[in-house]
Amino acid sequence: SSLFAIAKKYSEHVVASIFVNPLQFESEEDLAKYPRTPDIDIDIAAASGVTHLWLPTQSEIYPEGFTKQSAGPIGDIYEGKSRPGHFDGVLTVVRRLFDLVNPKVAIFGEKDFQQLQLIKTIAGEVEIITAPTIRDSDGLALSSRNIRLTADGRVAASVIHRALTQSTTEDELRAILQSETAFTLDYADFIDEMTFNHAQLDTQHVRAIVAGWINGVRLIDNMPMGNRA
Repeated sequence: SSLFAIAKKYSEHVVASIFVNPLQFESEEDLAKYPRTPDIDIDIAAASGVTHLWLPTQSEIYPEGFTKQSAGPIGDIYEGKSRPGHFDGVLTVVRRLFDLVNPKVAIFGEKDFQQLQLIKTIAGEVEIITAPTIRDSDGLALSSRNIRLTADGRVAASVIHRALTQSTTEDELRAILQSETAFTLDYADFIDEMTFNHAQLDTQHVRAIVAGWINGVRLIDNMPMGNRA
């Protein structure tokens, strides 16, 4: 609903779509596990002032002969390395939605930072607005996947925000994350926000990015490092 609130600042016409995109899942199992709550989503959209809600079919989004997008080299690292083909699928569906809806502005969350930066590369004339990450009281980034965490796993997940806010080096970042036995680390790095190359904290536009698993649920987060050096 936070994305809708931002969109309303830019236009009286707010369009939202509900579509679980099969192209961005690397397995049928992962696709099947993805939380689907259309009735709740519809109620939230209605309560949030969405003026046009679209629930497209797969054939509407992907007719015969549709063009697939490529995320390029940045799409093959970090989330792309762990989930091959994921970003190609994301960019393909986003570009299709842009072509079908023809928006002037689109809102995407900062939590999926790699996705956000890649979407900017295929946006064309659509202005991309970044929505800040919405967090729970302990700092955990809100995500539909969080409902799959056990009670203990949910408590353990707070280590991610703690690591992001307390670290000044990559070693510190990883050490805090690995101090939580329930957390299985995938990656934890400082990167340049534009190139996604490794970056030192004393350079501009440095962001910490983190991914791992708790209870088999993949959790990701990120945070700009600012003047923390």
